[in-house]
Amino acid sequence: MSKLLIQQATLVNEGKSFVADVLIEDEKISAVESRISPDSTMEIIDATGLHLLPGLIDDQVHFREPGLTHKADIESESKAAVAGGITSYLEMPNTNPQTTSAAAFQDKLDRADEKSWANYNFLFGGTNDNIEEIRAIDIHKVAGLKLFLGSSTGNMLVDDEEVLEEVFRSTPLRIAVHCEDEQTIRTNLAQHKEQYGDAIPIEKHPVIRSEEACYKSSSKAVALAQKTGARLHVFHLSTAKELALFSNDKPLQDKKITAEVCVHHLWFSDEDYSQKGTHIKWNPAVKKASDRDALWEALNDDRIDVIATDHAPHTLEEKAGNYLQAPSGGPLVQHALLALLHSVKQGKITLEKLVQKACHNPAILFDIAQRGYIRPGYYADLVLVDLNKTYTVTPDNILAKCGWSPFLGQTFDACVEHTLVNGHVAYSKGDFTQRPPVKALNFDR
Repeated sequence: MSKLLIQQATLVNEGKSFVADVLIEDEKISAVESRISPDSTMEIIDATGLHLLPGLIDDQVHFREPGLTHKADIESESKAAVAGGITSYLEMPNTNPQTTSAAAFQDKLDRADEKSWANYNFLFGGTNDNIEEIRAIDIHKVAGLKLFLGSSTGNMLVDDEEVLEEVFRSTPLRIAVHCEDEQTIRTNLAQHKEQYGDAIPIEKHPVIRSEEACYKSSSKAVALAQKTGARLHVFHLSTAKELALFSNDKPLQDKKITAEVCVHHLWFSDEDYSQKGTHIKWNPAVKKASDRDALWEALNDDRIDVIATDHAPHTLEEKAGNYLQAPSGGPLVQHALLALLHSVKQGKITLEKLVQKACHNPAILFDIAQRGYIRPGYYADLVLVDLNKTYTVTPDNILAKCGWSPFLGQTFDACVEHTLVNGHVAYSKGDFTQRPPVKALNFDR
């Protein structure tokens, strides 16, 4: 049995910060005490002056495998995630082939078992014509269901209202949705093409993929969830207007309708398009500074439940196209925690609230077993961070396969020192060790 003792870290867990020792035996935490006497069988990490957080659980990533591995793959992106303190992830179904069948889902599980550096599971994709596959899902093996209620690749846009209601009634899984109204976007885009031709300025992205497009779709999804009793999780909120759809009047475990915000919508605004261009082109679009401020407020008052990345890399060549050509999305897993810790220093969120939203709450929402907390009996997915050391994003230290970051040149007021996955140090002071014994996430359902 391997033993690892983390000494005198400042633990941030379940709303409190306190100095303690943590003993790890094999894959799990066995004790959390003010002092634990070491013995000769223990490996020791002196964490004096460091903060120990539960490993982050990212509930929305696109790792591009299979079929799009020129952009990214499970190995490259999970290593970037681990370097960023993310120890578990839920990956999205819009790969090639799409994860809309049991066979495609199993293929992803097999790939991750062989290659991933972090714990993993996948969302099953809904379409207009795979309702029987959805009904056959083993809810003990699948994290949740993903529906695109706005434009997407292939046939993953679910726009048949009868099918949509049937899906909402057919699964006890949490249904995660991308909400943008397709017709509104098409109308806006046509108007801008008429005015600008192919030379639409990137600054028009939040006008084309507008507040109206987001609200029309998300309000429809919320109404349908209220009608059917479905468990609905709205991904990547981007507007102040949508926040009226969500409440903070009950504990998270009792909420049927929940919401997520992504790091880029908390960091950037439309004022950044002139400098960042298509590198901050996401769907939904980064919008006004007032929207960003409202998202922070809702995150802090618990109308928004989860922070995620929507890590979605594309190559620099793809991003270099004009507005119509450049795909939406960007790499974020390596630097998301650093951006959030930077925001803690700026007083936008407390460290305890950050841990609640990025570690505890994803575990609650998706019923993830024995993860997301620093507790005896739980898997030792942990990240040690130094809040007194800076970290600058340079071309040389970017780990995503695509080789770029929207944070290029940014200096953060914190640094990830060590990341543990299932009790094993996977990343330490800029270097990777042996691939840890990763696992498919299990669910308490």
